[in-house]
Amino acid sequence: MRSPTLFHSFRYAFAGLWYALRTQRNARIHLLVALAITAMGLWLRLDALRWAVLALTIALVIFAEMLNTVIESIVDLITLEYHPLAQIAKDVSAGAVLVTAIAAVVVGLLILGPPLLARLGLLANK
Repeated sequence: MRSPTLFHSFRYAFAGLWYALRTQRNARIHLLVALAITAMGLWLRLDALRWAVLALTIALVIFAEMLNTVIESIVDLITLEYHPLAQIAKDVSAGAVLVTAIAAVVVGLLILGPPLLARLGLLANK
């Protein structure tokens, strides 16, 4: 069924985002980490390219978490009984979130590490 207006489409999208944040503990954790990283980036006065990389990385992790929620919800809709394929779908989608979170930590260290060390006087500016 198609949304009657663009406004309704955005409303449904924000409802989905709100659902994920309201019901998924890990989504809230990812959001809190994203806010902390954003605050640190502001404090470090990052340039536009570093902001772009951080923004895409944050979006990727939150997207993966939301996709994991979708997969878990669909599996639960199809069957509430244990099935090995249902378990695989849930485990693999959770693994995808883990991969993006680990990559985000690496990106965060590469992007924020040098300016943070420089700001703390532990690394000479180049």
